[in-house]
Amino acid sequence: MKRLNLIQSLFIFGLLSGIVTFCLPDKWDKTFPKSEKVEHKKVSFTNRYGIKLSADLYLPKEMGTNKLPALVLSGPFGAVKEQVSGLYAQTMAERGFITLAFDPSYTGESGGEPRNMASPEINTEDFSAAIDYLGLLPTVDRNRIGIIGICGFAGMGLNAAAVDKRIKAIVTTSMYDMSRVMAKGLNDSLTKEGRSSLLESLSEQRFVDAKNGKPTPGPRNLPETLEGNTNPITEEFFQYYRTSRGFHKNSPNSNGAWTTTTPLSFMNMPLLTYIKEISPRPILFIAGESAHSRYFSEDAFKQASEPKELLIIPNANHVDLYDKKDKIPFDTITSFFQKHLK
Repeated sequence: MKRLNLIQSLFIFGLLSGIVTFCLPDKWDKTFPKSEKVEHKKVSFTNRYGIKLSADLYLPKEMGTNKLPALVLSGPFGAVKEQVSGLYAQTMAERGFITLAFDPSYTGESGGEPRNMASPEINTEDFSAAIDYLGLLPTVDRNRIGIIGICGFAGMGLNAAAVDKRIKAIVTTSMYDMSRVMAKGLNDSLTKEGRSSLLESLSEQRFVDAKNGKPTPGPRNLPETLEGNTNPITEEFFQYYRTSRGFHKNSPNSNGAWTTTTPLSFMNMPLLTYIKEISPRPILFIAGESAHSRYFSEDAFKQASEPKELLIIPNANHVDLYDKKDKIPFDTITSFFQKHLK
């Protein structure tokens, strides 16, 4: 049971080889109010592995005739496009950008089997597939595309930017490096012995999954209630994902669990290995002053080469930057992209 509890703690922290657009039903199903300043469309496209991704495309109503800069958004880890990334996408569309918030492979309305699995490689590819899609839109200037990675998808976004030179500017908010936290635990607290024990457990789990012919779901990403909980980080996530503030039925964090063996590939594939190669393209790291995850942004900032910026938001925790528009620095984010997506 101890091993499963450790796995659970890791989970919490957290059609034509090309691009074909599919128009999906436009019913409003988000956790935030709809803006009258933008147009919204549900679309889908296929990544390099043949997985169909579902996304929300946001367009400024006052577009004019010139091609516009565009942004790809995803995160947090275990969230869906109807939650945080959609709020960011809609807000940035109000400010003149064409934006695309997508569900990662194996989650939400996107394809891929088994469900509720994550992969450092495939989820990195998801960002590039979204750029493929945007770059073929006649309204997008494909030389002016940036990304916003939120929480666990900040690490995936940085990994994508290291190899995908089409990404011209990067913003991360409330960053989590999922490979680091799964390999080393929160605050790098996982000992060498603990890591070995966890890997032994996960390796043996593969026999169980192979015998059953399907992966075993791990413990719920978040508990049904906070009764008996003494972990303030769990409570922070609970107040967003498990309440009316941010609950969405499609979200693994709101309503499900990752597969038990999900950590395996993250544990020996460090996402930020080539972060220096993003330069000379700029990165803006944003973190809350009191966020338990703040050290991920600060350490990534130290690793990255210039040009780079680090913005610490006073009186903000990790989850505040999910949906509290009075604390999310949208003016700064807008100025950053206006400067670097010229």
